[in-house]
Amino acid sequence: MALLCGSILAACAPASAQVRIKDITDIQGIRDNQLIGYGLVVGLNGTGDSLNNAIFTRQSLIGMLERLGVNTEDQAASLQTKDVAAVMVTANLPAFSHSGEQIDVTVSALGDAKDLTGGTLLVTPLLGADGQVYAVAQGSLVTGAIKASGANSTFTQGVPTVGRITNGAIVERSVNFNLASETTPKLELRNPDFTTAERIAEAINADLGPGIATMDDPRTITLDLKGRNVVQDLADIEDLRVQPSSPATVVVDEATGTIVMGADVRISTVAIAQGNLTVQVTNTPVVSQPAPFSNGRTVSTAQTTISVNKGKGKKMDILHGSVSLRQLVSGLNALGVAPHDMISILQAIKAAGALQAQLIVQ
Repeated sequence: MALLCGSILAACAPASAQVRIKDITDIQGIRDNQLIGYGLVVGLNGTGDSLNNAIFTRQSLIGMLERLGVNTEDQAASLQTKDVAAVMVTANLPAFSHSGEQIDVTVSALGDAKDLTGGTLLVTPLLGADGQVYAVAQGSLVTGAIKASGANSTFTQGVPTVGRITNGAIVERSVNFNLASETTPKLELRNPDFTTAERIAEAINADLGPGIATMDDPRTITLDLKGRNVVQDLADIEDLRVQPSSPATVVVDEATGTIVMGADVRISTVAIAQGNLTVQVTNTPVVSQPAPFSNGRTVSTAQTTISVNKGKGKKMDILHGSVSLRQLVSGLNALGVAPHDMISILQAIKAAGALQAQLIVQ
């Protein structure tokens, strides 16, 4: 029974590392398109733009009122409302979006508005890079920020000058992309790698037939789907599973002490000694009280205590090659190494030529 269980686990181990092709690749040409627009947010509780400072807000407000039949040009100098804010509206138009669909938008203050919470975005056309209107946004925005102030202090959590409107824009124009007519679509790996690209091509050829997939470079795989149902074949290809291969990499963030290591990181035989000299200085106030009728003064002095910890008990340890990621972490943890000290050790191991991986320090 034990032998049978071991055989089952061994057979299942490679499959557990396999992923779908759709999770590691994209189809070339299928992407989002960025949209941008300029608009006004109204209904703010005195936290909008100062019209004396934000001239563009004043001009936009006057222009909007004139389009609605309200003539304020002669009284422009007397406009002093603080319930209006000029904003930039941004959104991503997903691929294959059609007219009438709704997308989310992000609203960001452009002037000196203090808070957009509770405001309403007025009708704002959203333009693409070609200057055409692809969507129109409007609605009540939510910032999710918390702001409280008192006489001497202010508390702010989040960014109150940036809000979001869920389903706040309606698509007016779709981006034409006829996927069915693409007889030679290309798959692009999100993390370029020769081995992974080769495995993807082999899996596709084994499922759809030889010569269907050709690896052009570590990122691109060309599919020859002439005379076939392109959409159906792409759906079948997305569900195929391969085992991706990634280079051995160690990523270090010195600011936060974060260390991320890949499974293929290896360490050659190396000796590590880690120990810190800690000097602790403690000052304890001591009050010297004179004797009665001695005409002395009460004097406050400091009693200083110095303790030195040489890190006894931490000795040099040897990590024998080729050490795996698990063995490396276990060995460093056995030495009682803190994350920031571990960063220095990894840099020293790399300098010694014993770290068989790419070290990226951020």
